[in-house]
Amino acid sequence: MTTTERTEFDADAAATILRKACEVAEVDPDGIEMLRFGDHVVFRVDGGRIVSRVGRSPDRLASVRREVAVAEWLAAEGYPAARLVTSAEQPVVVEGHPVTFWEGLADGGKYASTGEMGFLLRGLHELTPPPFPLPLLQPFDKVAQRLASAVIPGATRAFLRSMADDLAAEYDRLQFVLPAGHLHGDFNVGNVLHDAAGSPKVIDLDGFVTGPREWDLMQTAMYYESFGWHTEAEYADFVAGYGFDVREWPGYSILRSVRELLMVTWLSQNAGTNPRASEEVEKRVESLRSGGSRRDWAPF
Repeated sequence: MTTTERTEFDADAAATILRKACEVAEVDPDGIEMLRFGDHVVFRVDGGRIVSRVGRSPDRLASVRREVAVAEWLAAEGYPAARLVTSAEQPVVVEGHPVTFWEGLADGGKYASTGEMGFLLRGLHELTPPPFPLPLLQPFDKVAQRLASAVIPGATRAFLRSMADDLAAEYDRLQFVLPAGHLHGDFNVGNVLHDAAGSPKVIDLDGFVTGPREWDLMQTAMYYESFGWHTEAEYADFVAGYGFDVREWPGYSILRSVRELLMVTWLSQNAGTNPRASEEVEKRVESLRSGGSRRDWAPF
């Protein structure tokens, strides 16, 4: 489903696009509440019974169509993941921006335990591959675009570009030990939520790719070791659930640096409109320059 017209894209524009998509999809637009502004703008709709994702730019359309295919594949497999609202053809395209509608999960903020996360991730990796192709993991594919458009100081941009070039060369030399296959692509505690019945479900399915399984293990390891967002016991539960500790792999430090770079460049997209994000980017870059602690990185 497609409607046309273009507008500047910010939080207000995203909400306007969502309201138009709600009309097309016959979804009640009352009570729209923005939850997150990133590659997608995520909204709670219809009293939280529906969660909607509005693509940040029209170039997200291909990945959103793949996200819909992934959701349908996981549903057919009976895997516990976010489910599309079946009354609407997906995605709805408004002014070039793809919009999807999903079943809401409880209050949208009750995270799964790390033990549940490890178990779910192992189950995901053990599924028979989907009956359609997934793109190969390209860790640096969005870095140049994000840095080109980010409203950040020139010295910050130059540092991050140089870091990306160095890490790309090191990434190409990594020797992975786990078998390659389909990946969630952004597996972390924020993307595994409990539903109203208390069962954990995996959300944010737009990043599915094919690549080394170590990629999906990295964020939980970093959230424990680098940022202190998980406790030692919580990380041990994750390792027990999955069956492998990625920190013991020799390439861990390189892949950790790649992930840190992506965390900074992702946040840099909001630096021009969010002073808190701008300050956080500079703080993170300073720790990357100095090799200092990441413990004061604030979650976004």
